[in-house]
Amino acid sequence: MSRKIKILLAKIGLDVHNRGIITVAKILCDAGIEVIYIGNAFPQEIISTAIQEDVDMIGVSSLGGAHITLGKLLLEEAEKEELRNSMIFLMGGVFSPLDTETLFEIGFNAVFPVGSTSDQIIDIINNLAAN
Repeated sequence: MSRKIKILLAKIGLDVHNRGIITVAKILCDAGIEVIYIGNAFPQEIISTAIQEDVDMIGVSSLGGAHITLGKLLLEEAEKEELRNSMIFLMGGVFSPLDTETLFEIGFNAVFPVGSTSDQIIDIINNLAAN
């Protein structure tokens, strides 16, 4: 990708634990990635903002247990707006390692469970953007 990567970050749903995503936003900014952080939002709002901001990727964080349900809704909204094949979708947060495979199966391009390092996150994002 020749231009700066632009990513929209949001806490999906009503989850109020934002320390992790704010840390990730800073890591991405320091790596030269343009970050738009909108705080808590539901899938339709996330997709609408992504369209308005013309982002390359959407990264959502979930710690409240609704990651699969809300993740499916997010990807369904993306499909309705015909963004599913033109945008990259990322999920991070605190959830069972068993759910990682389910998140990939429903359509997320990358999943960042607890323990993901800064270098892993940046490398995966850069590799996804390059393809």
